[in-house]
Amino acid sequence: MAVATLVWMTAVSTGWPQAGGPSPAQAPEQTTPQQVTPQPAAPSNGPAAPTAPSDNPGLIDEMGKVLEKSLSILPTLKGTSETLDDLNARAKDAAKGAGETLSRLAKPASMATGRLICPVSANGASDCKAAADKLCQSKGFKEGKSLTTDSVEACSAKVLIPGRTRKPGDCRTDNFVTRALCQ
Repeated sequence: MAVATLVWMTAVSTGWPQAGGPSPAQAPEQTTPQQVTPQPAAPSNGPAAPTAPSDNPGLIDEMGKVLEKSLSILPTLKGTSETLDDLNARAKDAAKGAGETLSRLAKPASMATGRLICPVSANGASDCKAAADKLCQSKGFKEGKSLTTDSVEACSAKVLIPGRTRKPGDCRTDNFVTRALCQ
């Protein structure tokens, strides 16, 4: 609608002529004097005959043409049945996704307890997922997620020597998985 209004306002500002005659854009033609032949006058005893419509349309006709053109530019609106079909398809997809999520959650899960050290990964951090998987596999499950962990600082015997200062590489922190949720 904004495009149609803009086009309409531009058309109004340029000013279309309402009746026949030379438009300002046309250059006046040079006319040569010709003999005018008199035409017989119509009898005045009846109502006057309607005049033929001019070839130059008025402002309202032009606005109608502009609006028709602007409507062809706008996207077509969907019908009610098409809109309902789209909504039904989206609802089916959402229900399918929710069903898959619920089926994953509905698998039997169990808790495994124990104490398994988390191995050190390539980046130096503890990999407690691998430890939880091993703990659950020892109980007959496929995989697991750690629920409870425990940390212990393990130091070398050098730390116990009296008078020796502690160095950065003397102790390390070991992480253990103590409880895991298994599937």
